Amino acid sequence: MDARLNPFATEFGPKFGKQLVLADKAIAGSELPTATAELIRIRASQINGCGGCLDMHVKEAAHAGESAVRLSLVAAWRETTVFTEAERAALELTEEGTRLADSRGITDDVWARAAKHYDDEQLMAIVSLIALINAFNRLMVMTQQRGGDYQVGQLSL
Repeated sequence: MDARLNPFATEFGPKFGKQLVLADKAIAGSELPTATAELIRIRASQINGCGGCLDMHVKEAAHAGESAVRLSLVAAWRETTVFTEAERAALELTEEGTRLADSRGITDDVWARAAKHYDDEQLMAIVSLIALINAFNRLMVMTQQRGGDYQVGQLSL
C-alpha cells in the first residue's frame, strides 16, 4: 500500500502540521508526566490503527527509557500489573475519548477515576492530548502513511 498523499508536498499540509506541532508543544510544557503522555499516544494510535504514529511514539518512548515490557503490554493494559493506577485511569480515559461514537462520550465513572489522580491542569492536558493524537492518527490513516522508517528525534518537538 502506497501513501495516497504526501502531506508535506502540499502547500497546505506544512501550515496545518505546524499548528498541530505547536499544540503538542503546549502539552509537552504541561505538568502531565511524559511517560503518561506517550502511553496515551500509543493507546489511541493502536485503537485507530495508525502505524506511522505507533512507530514514532513507541520508538520515542523506548528512547526515553520506557521498558519493552510496558510498551508491549499497552494494548492489554487492563490485564497487566505494570501500569500505575494513575496511568490506568489515563488509558481508560484515552479509550473512551478515542471511541466516542461507540461509548457516546466519557462516563462519569471514567472521569472520576482520572480526576482522582490528575488535577484540572493535567486533565486539560490529557483531554487535549487525546484530541490531538486522534487528529494526527486520522491524518496519517486517511493518507495511508505507513510506519516502520521513523528515526528517533526525526520530528522532534
